Amino acid sequence: MSPSSVVPLTAVPDAASIPAVAAVEASAISFSYEERPALRDVSFSIARGELFGLLGPNGGGKTTLFKLLSTLVPLQSGTASILGHDLAQESSALRRRIGVVFQHPSVDGLLTVAENLAHHGRLYGISGTPLKDRIAAILPRLGLDQRADDLVQTLSGGLKRRVELAKALLHRPELLILDEPSTGLDPAARRDFFGHLEHLRDHEGVTVVLTTHQMEEAERCDRIGILHQGRMVAIAQPGELKAQVGGDVVAISTANPAALRDKLQQQMHVTAAIVDGSLRVERPRGHEFVRDVIEAFGDEIDTVTFGKPTLEDVFVHLTGQRFHSGARQDGQ
Repeated sequence: MSPSSVVPLTAVPDAASIPAVAAVEASAISFSYEERPALRDVSFSIARGELFGLLGPNGGGKTTLFKLLSTLVPLQSGTASILGHDLAQESSALRRRIGVVFQHPSVDGLLTVAENLAHHGRLYGISGTPLKDRIAAILPRLGLDQRADDLVQTLSGGLKRRVELAKALLHRPELLILDEPSTGLDPAARRDFFGHLEHLRDHEGVTVVLTTHQMEEAERCDRIGILHQGRMVAIAQPGELKAQVGGDVVAISTANPAALRDKLQQQMHVTAAIVDGSLRVERPRGHEFVRDVIEAFGDEIDTVTFGKPTLEDVFVHLTGQRFHSGARQDGQ
């Protein structure tokens, strides 16, 4: 299936699904590093109180969009409003209302947990008793109250990530923006960290926006926007995206995929795409198709598998490429 044959989902959800004043409104954002485009005409809207994921492989434009939304780099083209502030004109006021967690650690390992939070609070003009009260309140929320006096360098990766989150929440932001927040975490720590994000959404009304290339994380978001080569190719709930794939996904490994593809078209009137050297077919009742194709072409088939669509399948459906195929590092 060629990408040009796919009609992407709209990048703007129904008005009824979003409050009158959204947390983020972005329109026609483009951004380039010298002559290399990183974002191309990206538009989207994020509701207040939503957990929104920006999903894409390295090189898709996620980190560039993170840098723009977190005011680290200025807009080049397009417009954006965050929490009612114009991103281009009111970035200073906006910074006091957002919290940011970077992909790479921004905690000082030679300081204690409490010392890291204290220094961060002073950057926001918080000091004295108010700062002590906020630190005392945030530590137990993230299970760090027993580690306040521990040097950060002695903590596990998961606990260090909690310290990063505590820093980002210390000034009580309305919007939390995170870039690949589970980088370096094992699966258990990743699930634990994501549980904290869900708690912030459910119990404190914080809007959470994160970039990720982890399918498991994307599945837990309220909605996801899929980025590919700088373009937003779809936005919807994970289940809605998977429903766009035409039935079960069948993968066929064969010595000559082009020849078998043509035979499937001629003899069974089935359209197959070649993806990374294998044939890929979207078909309702995939188990019946597997039976039929093995009966007809068993001698030419090495392996065949089928299953319900995943977000990986959605990406292939939309772009004609595997999720990690040919990805470059997303410095953009």
